Amino acid sequence: MNHDLQDSDVSTVLSEMSLLTEETKRVFGSLSGQQVNWKPSEDDWSIGQCFDHLLISNRPYVVLVEELLAGRRPRRAWERVPLVPRLFGRLLINTLRPDSGRTSKARPAFRPSTSHIPPSIIATFLDQQEQLRRLMETSHTLDLDRIVITSPVVSFVTYSLMDAWRIIVVHEQNHFVQATRVMESPGFPV
Repeated sequence: MNHDLQDSDVSTVLSEMSLLTEETKRVFGSLSGQQVNWKPSEDDWSIGQCFDHLLISNRPYVVLVEELLAGRRPRRAWERVPLVPRLFGRLLINTLRPDSGRTSKARPAFRPSTSHIPPSIIATFLDQQEQLRRLMETSHTLDLDRIVITSPVVSFVTYSLMDAWRIIVVHEQNHFVQATRVMESPGFPV
């Protein structure tokens, strides 16, 4: 997987998303409930929690883009400030990259479940990936760099729809790597 999507076009982002989807299916698709919920330590997330977090994080983007494509989403004041969206987009993409060396705590609304997560979480994630892929393909004819949206995480942060697609995939790559590390941890149930 390419971890530098900073200036990539929508076809490259789609390609990276497809690769991530296939790898997720291959690596995590047949895990048991015990494997999906196993944690290297109390402070670490399980594989299931990584994917639950991605489902929770991506859900607002699905709604936002569906509203935007249907013409039902009014432009907000923050979205009209020039230059700010490009700065925020670049910053987030660089921060979320798996090789950035940075870790950050998920905001409370985006934290995964702390109870047992069924192994079907992977299939649910793959279904959401298909939904996001369709939205990305539908939006590709728009001027994605000029459409500015507000982050579903922080209300004063804005970035282009193109950067939103990049952010989603880089964020997914980050947690894919995190989930892979869980599988590689000593004590992971075989």
